[in-house]
Amino acid sequence: MDLTTATWRKSSHSSGTGGECVELASAPGVVAVRDSKDPDGPKLIVRRGEFAALMAALK
Repeated sequence: MDLTTATWRKSSHSSGTGGECVELASAPGVVAVRDSKDPDGPKLIVRRGEFAALMAALK
């Protein structure tokens, strides 16, 4: 999956230093997750429904 043009965002609760955060990007049918400290590193790609279930479970 090509994420080179993806718009990555992180929580507004993140510190201004940018450390120890995850960033999210939307793509058709999926949500991509990456480590803000390593933006060129691996990305986790999750189907939207699976991501929604994870967020519901975490709440």
